[in-house]
Amino acid sequence: MNDAESDGGDEGEIERTIGLLGATTIGTGIMIGAGIFVFPGLAVGRVGPAASVSFALGAVISLLVALPASELATAMPKSGGGYYFISRGLGSLPGAIVGIGLVFGLVFASAFYLVGLGEYIAEILVQAGVIGSTAVSLGPASLVLGAGMVVGALLTALSILGTENTESIQNVVVALLVSILLVFLSVSGLDILGVSGDTRLGGEFAPSGYGPVLSTAALVFTSYLGFVQVATVAEDVVDPDRNLPLAMIGSVLLVGVLYVFTMLVAGYTFPANEIRMMGETAIVQVAGAYLGFGGVIAILIGGLLATISSANASILSASRALYGLSADDLVPEAAGQVNKRYSTPHFALSFVGGTAVALVAFGRTEVLAEVASFLHLILYGLICVALVVIRRRDPLWYEPSFTCPGYPVVPIVGGLGSFALIGFMELLSQVLGVAVSLVAVGWYLLYARDVQLKDDL
Repeated sequence: MNDAESDGGDEGEIERTIGLLGATTIGTGIMIGAGIFVFPGLAVGRVGPAASVSFALGAVISLLVALPASELATAMPKSGGGYYFISRGLGSLPGAIVGIGLVFGLVFASAFYLVGLGEYIAEILVQAGVIGSTAVSLGPASLVLGAGMVVGALLTALSILGTENTESIQNVVVALLVSILLVFLSVSGLDILGVSGDTRLGGEFAPSGYGPVLSTAALVFTSYLGFVQVATVAEDVVDPDRNLPLAMIGSVLLVGVLYVFTMLVAGYTFPANEIRMMGETAIVQVAGAYLGFGGVIAILIGGLLATISSANASILSASRALYGLSADDLVPEAAGQVNKRYSTPHFALSFVGGTAVALVAFGRTEVLAEVASFLHLILYGLICVALVVIRRRDPLWYEPSFTCPGYPVVPIVGGLGSFALIGFMELLSQVLGVAVSLVAVGWYLLYARDVQLKDDL
């Protein structure tokens, strides 16, 4: 912890206020938004119902990383999560690359979610008759992007005023989301199977072949960023030995099932070329096909809640990653200042929230999503490597309360799967991801190459 004083008073400490439910909804809340309410149009538009395979592949890789990450988290329940694991396992340079990449990956993801949020706000206004559909297409910068920027600023302010605000938002939003989705998937699933109407299962499962399934998995992997972010807020979590593994593994299993079923429903409702034209709000049209106008309204509300939830939890997690870097003096000490009154790292929150809001103006959702995925896949792969290295070293301080099953096969396969998926990304996303990593290397060499990691486990 740095010795500087915060603007709001003497420096305080982060309090453990997040329970099992809150930790799970942070992980679930980040993941459930993009996968269901933004990606159906993009993913199903590429490969049809086979998008469900892309999401299933992402879930398998995520689970193979969640198990090693759970072991590391119970041994090192510190802010920074994956950064902390890798820096203690592989050294300060890999830690700095991953830590800075993690911060910016979450910032890119937050901006991606906020753009989607703006799309849903605009669609709600269209459905309510407040504006015409042409107003959205003629003025996206002033409506869609503007709405995302305003909400991003509000979420950042709420996080600064107390972590319990973030947890309360997550708990309520995720509960409403899951309820809406269960009703939607139950009704649409029965219809597709022919129980309540003519079956829709006659279409092609992979109209473009299975080749694009892997590249689509790389695109949608943003949907699985949430589970490791539970470890990023580890210093906020009550009883981390128990709650961190349950929250990480449970959130992957829950959202993985929801994603696969949602892609099957969307893929068998509209042809791939048709749903592609619907864009980020395609799931709204899918809901309307089964539940009419009421379904449209319910999914619009769900999409709005989901994107709020994803952005909210991503901003929180990014700030804790930055806080963890500051605790090791890899970034300026201001990022480690904790407001005594609210017990939150107010500077770190302001930086990540402000940067995410600025990036909303970029508006390129697919690029933002894939760059975030690139940076997180590096993180996930190195988490698996860190577990193997630490196990082989067997330091005296390493006493996890949870042990990764299937060691060493699980972390080895999880690491290889994470790195391999990077190869199926778009070239622009790969270039931008490498650029961020090189910036992190440059920052380390210029600012922090002489830093000695603190032994505070």
